[in-house]
Amino acid sequence: MPEPQSFAENRPSMLARLMAGITEHAPNVTAGPIDDTPTPDEPGHPEYHRRQRAEFALTRWQTAVPYRYRQATTDHPVIQAWADRAAANIRDAGFLVLHGAIGTGKTHQAYGALRRIAEAGPRNFQMIATTAPDLYGLLRPGGSDKSSEHELKRLCRIPLLLLDDLGTEKLSEFTEETTTRIVNYRYNESLPLLITTNLPVRTGHAAAPDLVTRLGDRLASRLAQTATIVSFDGPDRRRGLRSVR
Repeated sequence: MPEPQSFAENRPSMLARLMAGITEHAPNVTAGPIDDTPTPDEPGHPEYHRRQRAEFALTRWQTAVPYRYRQATTDHPVIQAWADRAAANIRDAGFLVLHGAIGTGKTHQAYGALRRIAEAGPRNFQMIATTAPDLYGLLRPGGSDKSSEHELKRLCRIPLLLLDDLGTEKLSEFTEETTTRIVNYRYNESLPLLITTNLPVRTGHAAAPDLVTRLGDRLASRLAQTATIVSFDGPDRRRGLRSVR
């Protein structure tokens, strides 16, 4: 008695009979190519994954931003261009310095720039945003549960760092050394640094405080080479808001 054939041995003949049956009952039907390319709403499409990254980055952005600035956007074309460079390749952005009088919108635009980077869906979005006085307070011995050196290295290496209100801190040997280390590290590693300050970049008068005098010639030279500088002027918008009834 012959042994029964396995399913694998029968499969070619079964497939042939199936195709013959289809041809017999639908002689005018021909098989065509199947378009199984994913759409932007399906996994596998670049836009789908970009939106997933953007959603994750925006969550991180919102966590790092003070409540007052969680609706911040930037409408300044130079700042938008800087943010787009940072989103495309973080090492191509350089520094961004926003300077001007109090209340002219520098901090709002700075947080808006970081938001624009997050919305682009970069592959790695990590940021720290702090004011200069808070930064130096954190880094002083005993200012944090972690060691000051550990915190300083974290600030140096984070992909995106916003240092708000530079120049409002009390100047000392400690603040000078800390600023030098942060700026030098980020300059050497081509990591972006976003600075807002009420100080003018350069007044040209020895007696008048400016950013160059505050940082020293060495750091000012690095800023001059790599920084995009945006000036803000006009009245204090906060005073205008307070006067509205």
